[in-house]
Amino acid sequence: MKRRMGLILILFAVCLGALPAAADDFDGSKPLLCSMFSVVECTPEGQCSNVTPESVSLPLFVKIDPAAKTVRPARQTEDNRSSEIKFVARVGGRLVLQGAEGGPEEQKRGRGWTASVSEETGRFVLTVSAEDVAFVVFGACLAL
Repeated sequence: MKRRMGLILILFAVCLGALPAAADDFDGSKPLLCSMFSVVECTPEGQCSNVTPESVSLPLFVKIDPAAKTVRPARQTEDNRSSEIKFVARVGGRLVLQGAEGGPEEQKRGRGWTASVSEETGRFVLTVSAEDVAFVVFGACLAL
């Protein structure tokens, strides 16, 4: 019975991705499915607070495809939004991606972003900056 339970736990861990991923899973050669689980929003006055991804219009899951240079929500949305990756590099064991988005001039909605994915663990940090707000997002990715 104990051996059977041990096998079940090992299978469960494999299914959840708890075992270490191969380093080449996060080197930019494969598309990634990433979950955003912690978001910090900061204002120019230095006030920062924890917020949910949904409260700042971020999807919970995104697909990142470095080869196609796109980032998009994992599920289709009404506006079918996506973001172009303008820069991809591997630096010190991290996959670094950068992009910029415009918006209506009168709304000053332009923003820049940088994502950094650990090639060893798949954990990532995303920063997004605009004129009057900045976000730091923490998450994790799986190779597809």
